Amino acid sequence: MAGLSNQTPIPTEIKLHKQSKIMEIAFNDGSRFNLPFEGLRVFSPSAEVRGHGPGQETLQVGKKDVDITAVEPVGQYAVTLVFDDQHDSGIYSWDYLYDLGQHYDVYWREYLRRLADAGESREAKTLVK
Repeated sequence: MAGLSNQTPIPTEIKLHKQSKIMEIAFNDGSRFNLPFEGLRVFSPSAEVRGHGPGQETLQVGKKDVDITAVEPVGQYAVTLVFDDQHDSGIYSWDYLYDLGQHYDVYWREYLRRLADAGESREAKTLVK
């Protein structure tokens, strides 16, 4: 998180589209982004996902069908997204969401490469009884 300044675009609208699993976010500079729930989950800015420093990241797997159950404000600068897999510790600042919207395709391609390199899947693993 680079930090907010008086140049940081501020959201004017955040909508959850539950059926398509897309969070639509509009900013006061006219930008509008459609961010998939799965991407928001795997790119969570939480320490659980990012670690506490370079090389401590945890690859998120099996998150293809994750849902967002709540969007909770954090002061005047961010939201916390509550996911149905119980993840709720990421603080999504306005600058982070804006960056994610601007560079989503690049981040997503890198995520898919890392997933493939690890032999993992976006699909949730099912338990065999």
